[in-house]
Amino acid sequence: MGIKDVLALLGGLALFLYGMQMMSNGLEAAAGNRMKAILERLTSNRVKGVLVGAGITAVIQSSSATTVMVVGFVNSGLMTLKQAVWVIMGANIGTTITGQLIALDIGAIAPLFAIAGVAAIMFVKNEKVHHISSIFAGLGILFMGMDMMGNAMEPLQDSAAFIQFMTTFRNPLVGILIGAVFTAVIQSSSASVGILQALAGTGMIPLSSAVYILFGQNIGTCITAVLASIGMKVNAKRTTIIHLMFNIFGSVLFTVVCLVTPFVSWMEALAPGNPVSQIANVHTVFNIVTTLILLPFGTYMAAAAEKILPDSRKEEDEEYRLKYITRFEPSYAIGQAAVAISQVKNEVGRMQAMVEKNISSAYNVLIKYNDKELKKIDERETYIDYLNAEISSYIVSLMANEMSLADSRQINGYYVVISNLERLGDHAVNLAGYAKELKGWDAGFSETAREELEIMKKQCMDALDIVKEMLPGNSGVILEKASAMEQKIDDTRDKYFKKQMQRLKKGKCKPQTGIIFTEILTDFERMGDHVKNIAEQYVEMEN
Repeated sequence: MGIKDVLALLGGLALFLYGMQMMSNGLEAAAGNRMKAILERLTSNRVKGVLVGAGITAVIQSSSATTVMVVGFVNSGLMTLKQAVWVIMGANIGTTITGQLIALDIGAIAPLFAIAGVAAIMFVKNEKVHHISSIFAGLGILFMGMDMMGNAMEPLQDSAAFIQFMTTFRNPLVGILIGAVFTAVIQSSSASVGILQALAGTGMIPLSSAVYILFGQNIGTCITAVLASIGMKVNAKRTTIIHLMFNIFGSVLFTVVCLVTPFVSWMEALAPGNPVSQIANVHTVFNIVTTLILLPFGTYMAAAAEKILPDSRKEEDEEYRLKYITRFEPSYAIGQAAVAISQVKNEVGRMQAMVEKNISSAYNVLIKYNDKELKKIDERETYIDYLNAEISSYIVSLMANEMSLADSRQINGYYVVISNLERLGDHAVNLAGYAKELKGWDAGFSETAREELEIMKKQCMDALDIVKEMLPGNSGVILEKASAMEQKIDDTRDKYFKKQMQRLKKGKCKPQTGIIFTEILTDFERMGDHVKNIAEQYVEMEN
């Protein structure tokens, strides 16, 4: 192969991988956060889970992308480890579609798919049509890239050294290693299987050697999921263990079958004189048979993964960090909206819990001064600010990714929510500051003033509890409750302000204490405003 052929090979691979990404992006934008609901409904049992995994992978032509999606869903709690087992098994079946389409020589009409998809994107204004057209355009580009790779490798027919190596290695482990390493490098079993089919189509590698490379390719495809799980929770890493177990078991099983039975001859007899179809058939049989054998043992595979990777105490004990948000590989976008929304929602809930704790602690310090508690309030406020900055940064990074308008509105809405939570945290710090001032003046509140402040504090905490009840479809009810509570807080503030003025006139209250009491009422009133802002934002996110 000359430089021109090598460049053509790399260019074809680039087109193949870009086409795959277009298909993933198109499906993600079309389905978006609805992917969560789809998977919840369709992975209720093992057969449905396998069919879902196979269907999604057949659409996007990438088991790696499907598995990375599953890793993200398990990490964010949208899918259980047992559900993940079935989807991964289905993904391995779905990825064989690429090889079968290559065997059918769909590459001959690939430009039609690309032209039709691109034309629809350019001339049709409908957003959903754009997303579906991306899938078709990606499919066309993918197979055009495969054709380029096949043409680029034709000169290898004249390389005696290459042909001798590919046809004479006797140790199956050599073939498995070649397939695993090559697939791990390009991170796509569909592409590596297609290249293997192209080699076989030129007569440079017999099926007796190609099968072992094929088995290795199934192992190598796991590297993408392994890389995606780095930095994620232990349950996400268990998903990659299950993927590895599936493909290693299948490779060991079929290597033994090939060595002790005439399996290769049977596959050759199914498609005589057509090595491209023979490899596609072996790939399909490999994944379907392995799935049928392991299907009854899916729960045991999940249990084995839990034993291999037990829970880590450190993961639960670490407090000052992002607990739910994990940035994922942008080249595999499928399921990204569902994962991102779940991650942000959980992290926002965690931030709100810290804000509530700080408000409660600050009020307690206001009533009964405590230096240690004040220090904890300051530390927690620093962490609330950290969460605000990190969640905001994550949301901004998501804006560059393609997703539906509804998903984008929901993601961006959380930006407003955390801004209001951060302001609520600031008001808690104000309460703590008043406690320091009272301590410096050696002053305090009367029993009546304490009772009034206790009522204001309880109303604010009740308001925060209302927005915690947020569920899909009930944002209108939440806003109604939050608005009523905000009005109640305003009315209570006005009433207690008038009473405080009367106490000051009668000399029952020191001026400094009276000023601080008034400031506290104002802080509680503004807390109610921020809670109402959050409820209003939730309504906008749903509409």
